[in-house]
Amino acid sequence: MPTEDIRLLEEIILNAWPALQAVFMDGWVLRFANGYTRRANSVNPLYPSTEPLKRKIEACERLYFEKGLKSVFKITAVSLPADLDAVLAGAGYGREARTSVKVLNLDQWTLDRGRGVELYRDFAADWHGAYCVMNGIAPEHHETVGRLLELQFQDKRLAVLRREGKVVACGLGVKQDRYLGLFDIVVNPKMRQQGFGKAVVEGLLAWGKQEGARTAYLQVGVGNEPAEQLYSKLGFHEEYQYWYRVKQTI
Repeated sequence: MPTEDIRLLEEIILNAWPALQAVFMDGWVLRFANGYTRRANSVNPLYPSTEPLKRKIEACERLYFEKGLKSVFKITAVSLPADLDAVLAGAGYGREARTSVKVLNLDQWTLDRGRGVELYRDFAADWHGAYCVMNGIAPEHHETVGRLLELQFQDKRLAVLRREGKVVACGLGVKQDRYLGLFDIVVNPKMRQQGFGKAVVEGLLAWGKQEGARTAYLQVGVGNEPAEQLYSKLGFHEEYQYWYRVKQTI
């Protein structure tokens, strides 16, 4: 994927999963959300800058320290400056959570509504509860999840699949222009291997395509074989990877 296309998709991902607060620092976007998720609590070095690199890294560290958070940088092949990853590694930043960004051309995808998937435009209490529990989100972050959802300005759908009145799978779809992002597709551990995750994905894809999305994207941890197999069968392919550089001490 060309550099500018990666940068555009990274911007769309930032919008789809907002932070509670963002600070712009000489081409970098610093995000804060009470420590909930790396993606909402990290530095995104997307654009060219002019300040000395060492000074900028130290300034980031101070801001995260003031909020009781580790300094975290999200790194892609287009992060700037080009030597940032090596500089962070040399400064004691460990690499974590290598992630594959996958895309699907919706023009070539056949509509399938997904078996019994319900889509909500706004906050749904049982979706929120199931989402937090099945994703293993700590109780102190449950409120933050709700606040982040309220901050999303794009069209979104909360997907729920129930069996016998209980939520067995859920996920989130966020549409911006021609792009549809899929986030945190999760299935009750006791109900896996029954096609429920696939149904949720298909339900969101069908909604997005009908609303004009042309490209779907998602993010999956490298080495997550069940998810890799599912998304491959649906036609997703990898465009690029990213990872995080994390300061090992606050």
